[in-house]
Amino acid sequence: MKLSATQENLNQGLLVVSHVAAKSTSLPILNNILIKAEGGSIKLLSTNLEIGVTCVIRGKVEKDGSFTVQSRLLADYVNLLPKKNVNLEVLEEEDKEGTLNIKCENYSTKIKGASSNDFPLIPEIDKKNPVTVSASELRQAISQTIFAVAASETRPEISGVLLSVAGDQLTLAATDSYRLAEKTIKIKGGKETKVIVPARTMQEILRILSSFKDPSAIENIENVKLYITENQILFVVDNIELISRLVEGQYPDYRQIIPEQNKTKASLDKQELVKATKTASLFTRSGIYDVNLDFSVAGKKLIVSSTNNQLGENISELDAKLEGEENNIVVNYKYLLDGLAVMESDDVALEMNDSSNPCVLKSQDKDYIYIVMPIKQ
Repeated sequence: MKLSATQENLNQGLLVVSHVAAKSTSLPILNNILIKAEGGSIKLLSTNLEIGVTCVIRGKVEKDGSFTVQSRLLADYVNLLPKKNVNLEVLEEEDKEGTLNIKCENYSTKIKGASSNDFPLIPEIDKKNPVTVSASELRQAISQTIFAVAASETRPEISGVLLSVAGDQLTLAATDSYRLAEKTIKIKGGKETKVIVPARTMQEILRILSSFKDPSAIENIENVKLYITENQILFVVDNIELISRLVEGQYPDYRQIIPEQNKTKASLDKQELVKATKTASLFTRSGIYDVNLDFSVAGKKLIVSSTNNQLGENISELDAKLEGEENNIVVNYKYLLDGLAVMESDDVALEMNDSSNPCVLKSQDKDYIYIVMPIKQ
């Protein structure tokens, strides 16, 4: 194998694929990236057996072939090279395993690698009925839901993000049973379906989409294509393909906990609420993280408070536009801040019925809803 590519192209490709390569002691080849040069194209591949990523980069192939080298080492090394042409060549004769020779201007190195024969095959699926979605909207939708996924895998069905395709809409939902985030975005194509995508997969797609905020890093990426089968999903982002297994199981019917009506509603400045919640968090009880929200309709205030017998207490009164009845609720401040952090509008609305039912957060973005369950006293 012999090829050359610019440092920028090679570095960008390695940034995309190196993240997925797994630290595996039982199967050391999973630590490696597969470099494949054939038919004039250069492919970089990595897998952890649950997710597989392929990135095609521009370059010149002088001799077809394939080889695997340690992912982190290659990515870190190429990242430090000058922004010039990088030449890669596999030297077979040095030993049985082979060595990758890398030259760039006045830099030269040899990295020991392994044959591509042992590298696991990355599955391929039929590219039929694609769901086409805006790259920027998908990035926002994932960032507004992913944090609510259950961290523990004791209930595998909520350890991923639910993707529901219906008509011209794609809905992403995530819950850990203490809070729920749901975002709906417009799409083109696709068949009606519901699948659970592992959180790690969604984090990888978010990372890939976020790494392209720099216009020079990618050329006019507007859309992402999703291909969904019974047990796998494929994301196609320009020259990058990420395939992942799906989570088996039935996602809970979360819609039944979304209140259809509310008895009390408060609208106020988001940053003021964030500041008051952070102040109150200093006086919450350890491990409970409880913050009181009192809706004073008569006083036109939302009162954020917390009490800790060892430390003291804190009260913040915020100007708010209130409708409905006097009300109060106790919530986990961490969950409240998580929801506020991903809302892009300046104002936020809090809706509730009573202290034993969820508090709903809404922003000017009508397609996003975030729910926090109360801490029952």
